[in-house]
Amino acid sequence: MLKVEGIASFVAVAEAGSISEAARRLHLSKSVVSERLADIENSLGTRLLHRTTRKISLTEDGTAFLDRALRIMREMEEAAAEISERRGTLSGPLRISAPVTFGRRHLGPALYPFLIANPAIELTLDLDDRRVDVSAAGYDAVVRHGVIEDSRLVAWTLAPSQRVLVASRAYLERYGTPTDVEALRTHRGIFYVNRGVADWQFVGESGTQSVRAKVALRVNNGDMMLDATLAGVGISLLPGFIAGEAIGRGDLVPIEVGASTAHEFIYVAHPEGRRTSVKLRAMTEALRNAIGTPPYWDAWKDAESGRSVIA
Repeated sequence: MLKVEGIASFVAVAEAGSISEAARRLHLSKSVVSERLADIENSLGTRLLHRTTRKISLTEDGTAFLDRALRIMREMEEAAAEISERRGTLSGPLRISAPVTFGRRHLGPALYPFLIANPAIELTLDLDDRRVDVSAAGYDAVVRHGVIEDSRLVAWTLAPSQRVLVASRAYLERYGTPTDVEALRTHRGIFYVNRGVADWQFVGESGTQSVRAKVALRVNNGDMMLDATLAGVGISLLPGFIAGEAIGRGDLVPIEVGASTAHEFIYVAHPEGRRTSVKLRAMTEALRNAIGTPPYWDAWKDAESGRSVIA
């Protein structure tokens, strides 16, 4: 009969790549881990690991068993967390993926008080601007920015979001301020590579309009886009959660071109059909409260019209 401690030891060794490292993570001796591995292999009647003096690797049966073992361990953790939640305590593992810049600037500061108030939660936060498959990657949820497209996900909105054309005063003094969409074609642009080609899209009275500016810089990081814009390299189309503080200080100027960008959202998404834990709901509510309505980073906007105020 398979024992839970044997499964846990096998998973730890598979993830660590060595018995000694797995023993350290489990706070056990190497001999105990080795004994548990032997027990589970005897129970299954097969070798799960290739052992050499230099390394440990999975056998074909070990690779097949690992996926099931991970699922078993996750379900046990979730079951324990559910019991704690029934007793009024938020506890257990929570794995979230989020964009890098939003995570560093806003998500982290909003999460820290939540984690302090709920010390039994074990949060893993992966910051990555690439889109991940929530179910396949084993995440409880992802935090995303943009339009809600994936129909396999259930989305909980954290805040509305809209991108703003911005430039430094030095850039506008050097190249002039564009007053319509077409005028942007002659300007230097800073673009986020993960959004595709160097096009900006706007929504006006005649529908959606795309414009391509001259490429000054393409980069896959929002913080670097902001830094380059502040340095006067070019014009950027940045979300408010990146540009808002700099606009409020007067370091960046929002540019009005007679058209706006599409309305987007910052949201938490989890796989459809999966039971959502109380701790995930509590975390989402904590994030909403920290961000506020409207979001605190949009304080620079005119309170009445919600439109950009150009200084």
